[in-house]
Amino acid sequence: MRHFPPRRIVCLTEETVETLYLLGEQDRIVGVSGYAVRPPQVRREKPRVSAFISADVPKILALEPDLVLAFSDMQAEITAELVRAGVAVHVFNHRDIAGIMAMIRTVGALVDAAARADTLVAQYERRLADIAATRRAAPRPKVYFEEWDDPLISGIGWVSELIGIAGGDDIFPALRAQKAAKDRIVTPEAVRAAAPDVILASWCGKKVVPEKIRQRSGWSDIPAARNNRIVEIKSPLILQPGPAALTDGLDAIVAALWQTQANRQDS
Repeated sequence: MRHFPPRRIVCLTEETVETLYLLGEQDRIVGVSGYAVRPPQVRREKPRVSAFISADVPKILALEPDLVLAFSDMQAEITAELVRAGVAVHVFNHRDIAGIMAMIRTVGALVDAAARADTLVAQYERRLADIAATRRAAPRPKVYFEEWDDPLISGIGWVSELIGIAGGDDIFPALRAQKAAKDRIVTPEAVRAAAPDVILASWCGKKVVPEKIRQRSGWSDIPAARNNRIVEIKSPLILQPGPAALTDGLDAIVAALWQTQANRQDS
């Protein structure tokens, strides 16, 4: 890293972009992932240099970054090329809420904004505690979160945790610790046998079609399908391990579990 704090940062995933904006350090960002959409102005303010598992390395190098922020083994090849070119890289690899909080604190420390990062984390911790403590009608709904439809992939760690905070029970809780999507593949029969009350779906880069889910063989008798409780949650809100998931993503889960139910009871 040429300078501390770094003056020119490239973010290869969206959660670090949103974190830097929330910390008031967005002027340090010189390049972002093409998936970065939060806050909305990022799309017009910052050049896009990468997808998720691919990147325009020459474009990144031309930006002369002091630091590149990346996420997970999925970006290992990109980051290795950048390291070989002499670029300082920090790769996050978190999959749960505790990891999201640690990421925020680490980003804050990297840009000499540790106190602001601690304040932000404290706000999120209070928010999650308040939502978890909210009194809800019994029983808790059984929830199937579908991260992908072919094959069926259940929710990653932070998503499963947020379902619990929102007042639901993930039907595949044992899979939340599995970091790789291939290790969270489930069968249609297993979902059907678990009989979820609510199906939440978020297919990255692809619109969810509830009717297609309902029409799967044998699924019409699943309570979620029978009671029309199949809800899409937009992937930018829930599939990035950062502030969006703790705020708008969690709110979307709460609405799907409880407001939808209330609306049905009122009708």
